[in-house]
Amino acid sequence: MTNEYLDIDARGMIHEAYCIEGITEQDCRTIFLDWAMFALDTPPVAEQLERFLLVYGTDNPDHPMTRVIRLGLDQSSQKTGRKGGRMGRQKR
Repeated sequence: MTNEYLDIDARGMIHEAYCIEGITEQDCRTIFLDWAMFALDTPPVAEQLERFLLVYGTDNPDHPMTRVIRLGLDQSSQKTGRKGGRMGRQKR
């Protein structure tokens, strides 16, 4: 059997999630978090998620992992500004 895993999914976690029949969205969130903790720095995570959607999501648009990856992509593209700190507490 050949290794069908993408270079950005060296342990095959995302690939295997798509192979598990009856997997839940909560299961996919757990798998995604585990993948994210060991994700490569390059290419950027948003590009990696887009690639997962291209490779797996196209044929599985209703799969729970596709939904989780889309949520991750949406959140990774949101700009976050500075929050809190001393300056944030001072009255102007």
